[in-house]
Amino acid sequence: MNPADAVPLALLLLFGLAVALGGGIVLLAWHRHRQLAASLSIASAPHHDRATPEASQFHTAARRPVTWLAIRNRDSGKILAALSLTDPKPCCWNGEFASENGLLIAPPVGGWVLVTGNAVPDPAVDVDACFRYLRELSRKLGEVQFFCADHVLHHHGWARLEAGRVIRAYAWAGTTLWHQGVKTATERALDLKTFGYDEEAPSHRWDGSDIIAANVEKVARLAAQWSLDPAEVAQRTPRHARGISGRPSARD
Repeated sequence: MNPADAVPLALLLLFGLAVALGGGIVLLAWHRHRQLAASLSIASAPHHDRATPEASQFHTAARRPVTWLAIRNRDSGKILAALSLTDPKPCCWNGEFASENGLLIAPPVGGWVLVTGNAVPDPAVDVDACFRYLRELSRKLGEVQFFCADHVLHHHGWARLEAGRVIRAYAWAGTTLWHQGVKTATERALDLKTFGYDEEAPSHRWDGSDIIAANVEKVARLAAQWSLDPAEVAQRTPRHARGISGRPSARD
């Protein structure tokens, strides 16, 4: 080949290589742009479109209080008197159960009124005080139910009283604190494991801790069968509904 002819051919090859390289860079940039756009689209999508079933279950569990009461009584005056609230005030109801004022009385649903807050007695703190509180409340209001489900400490419990009489009660906080009455059909159907006062829960991870954790998860299902699951109340109550908050007077 004539050297004079080789120069244009080399330049042509270099030009083609540059075009190909430039095209590859453009294609790579376009692909990267589409990936970023897709990521932004996912990030800006509504939460309910992106939530996994696990995330939804966690959100529902997070909306439940650790302890709550279910009272079968429609007379708000009687409930307020029985709870001995000082300076009760109407409060906006936003579907949440947190209360910085001691007790929060939720709007009634299906003949039941839920009560929650840091003034609801905790068997892990004083099981005798919890028993006396529930018994006195039930004497005044009729059927009163108590539930506890601590997903961190795995403390759990439930109680059902009528006219001051304990129908069924169980509470666990590292050991059995309260075991009264005969296990109900609902407890058996849910396969809730309960232990006697002198009976130890299995100590091995896969048959001990898992049993206790499973009990905690099932408390809300027991509440739904006996009365109401707080998460269900949050879903069924209009956002404009109003509850009542207040601090209970000192108990003996």
